[in-house]
Amino acid sequence: MGGHHGFFTGPTSVQANAQAGLPFAEVPEELRSRIEEVLRHEPEHPEPVVSFSHRDWDRRPFGLRTFLAPHAGGLLMALLLVIMEVGLQHLGPLLTQIGIDQGVIPRDRGVLVAVALAYVGAVGLSTAASWLRTRFTGRLGERLVYELRLRVFSHFQRQSLDFFTGEKSGVLMTRMTSDIEALTTLMQEGLVNFAVQGMTLIVITVYLVILDPTLAVICLLTVIPINVVFTLWFRRVSLIGYLRVRDRIADVLANLSESLAGIRVIAAFNRRDHDVVRHQRVIDDHLEANLYTGRAQALFGPGTESIGIATQAVVLLVGGRMALRGEVTIGELTAFLLFLNSFFAPVQTLVQLYNQYQQGSAAVVKLRDLLATEPTVAERADAVDLPPIRGDIRLDSVTFGYDPDHLVLREVDLQLSAGEVLAVVGPTGAGKSTIAKLIIRFHDPTFGHVTIDGHDLREVSIDSLRRQLGVVPQEPFLFNGTIRDNVAFARPTATREEVWEACRAVGLQGLVDRMPDGVDTPIHERGASLSAGERQLVALARAFLARPRVLVLDEATSNLDLLSESVIERALDSVLEGRTAILIAHRLATAMRADRIAVVDDGRIVEHGTHGDLVAYGGQYAAMVQTWERQAEGVR
Repeated sequence: MGGHHGFFTGPTSVQANAQAGLPFAEVPEELRSRIEEVLRHEPEHPEPVVSFSHRDWDRRPFGLRTFLAPHAGGLLMALLLVIMEVGLQHLGPLLTQIGIDQGVIPRDRGVLVAVALAYVGAVGLSTAASWLRTRFTGRLGERLVYELRLRVFSHFQRQSLDFFTGEKSGVLMTRMTSDIEALTTLMQEGLVNFAVQGMTLIVITVYLVILDPTLAVICLLTVIPINVVFTLWFRRVSLIGYLRVRDRIADVLANLSESLAGIRVIAAFNRRDHDVVRHQRVIDDHLEANLYTGRAQALFGPGTESIGIATQAVVLLVGGRMALRGEVTIGELTAFLLFLNSFFAPVQTLVQLYNQYQQGSAAVVKLRDLLATEPTVAERADAVDLPPIRGDIRLDSVTFGYDPDHLVLREVDLQLSAGEVLAVVGPTGAGKSTIAKLIIRFHDPTFGHVTIDGHDLREVSIDSLRRQLGVVPQEPFLFNGTIRDNVAFARPTATREEVWEACRAVGLQGLVDRMPDGVDTPIHERGASLSAGERQLVALARAFLARPRVLVLDEATSNLDLLSESVIERALDSVLEGRTAILIAHRLATAMRADRIAVVDDGRIVEHGTHGDLVAYGGQYAAMVQTWERQAEGVR
């Protein structure tokens, strides 16, 4: 590890990262003053109140109606503002008619002045109503998006581990990004504009009927039937297309996420060109899906526009003949044509909004499927809180398979007394880590029971169980933040001194001493600025700080060198004292320190006892020890 402890000789992780082209996690000096300046003007942000439950959440099928129903009052207010805005906006043609028929033709200047002043007043009031409506609906839309993002993210947190192993991370990112963005656009812009344009059509239709019922009937009979048929066709075609687009953008993000995560492997095996070709194929599929919807939109948009132009021509011909016969005045015909022009403007806008609505509808379908997914490890409605535990663990006839057709564990019986340390060893794929996952309740057994202090894990609340367990996985994960943030992840209230003590206990003192800000030094996402061994030590310190009653270490020392492993072994002796622990052991040196050892092979416990007993038995464990001793002798 460097420093006065003498671990990890050679270049430090910082030096190695610099040689590899990775930036150091420290904040550059030239940015410090700017950051401090921003922080001085940063407003206070109170801690959000979050309601999260493994048991109770909104299980109604997700849709716009159910999602918007709790905000009916705000939506009604927005509708009233829209009516006010639209009504004032379209007084113009009526005032134009009055100005022509009662001002221009009779040469009455008083009427013209009054009409002009009324026009200005209507514009001013309409502008004020539009400002108020935009402000109100904007805040309402942002609140809806906030609730939706929180709901989707909470549902992710509620899911069991098999949900994430069975789905690509890029696809899940699409649900939180692209799909919500499409729905955001629909809620913040589409629905409001839809209401505005729809109300505009209603208001203009009323005006048209008031001006001249005959022309209005001719206009509506020409426009409505054709547009209805055209719209029904576009609805069917575009929904298929946009569902396909949503699937293809999910594939694009999934491929991008996988490529970024595996960039070191791609570079090491010189497969960058192959990765580009693979991504190009994914993008080609996305392009084809977009072209399909583009072709449909290219027919729908110009088609409805042509219908509008043809209708105006018909109205001008019929209305002109009526004006020549004296059946309508010039002002009425002019107002009618102005209204008709205003009638087709919202029709064209509604065409675009319907296109937007179809994209949002496709996103709703994807989000509905996501939010309807029930966690496989579910908390019962009558689940009770697990009381403070001693640590007696029992597996009774446990059978489990990630795939029901391929069992991983078969009829496993195992018992640990409180404070006992059990090491589980065996070949790769034998089911060692699966036993740990069942004890943590990452999965539920297909058959049999897992109990702690006599409590079946299915019958206790998940929060009360996980609060009393500590886990160090085989592949440690570090969050973007400081060393202190990562160590104190399980106990956010831990003091700086407690974090430092946990780091010292696992042998991180040398690393922390080298850091410019000690435990407050930032590290990159996933701990990219640390070596593999250092990341594992931070994960161990995190578990040690939590001080759980039951500790599960899933091959937690497999990434450490021998000197670092000796430090961890000494730390384990003090931390595990008086606690129940399950050590999924890759190295037999770790297994030897356990009170008992269980040998797993082909999903069954084939040997069980102390190290001395199993060596004397001369079975599978004894063979593993002999192999390990020969390898160690070869190294020496």
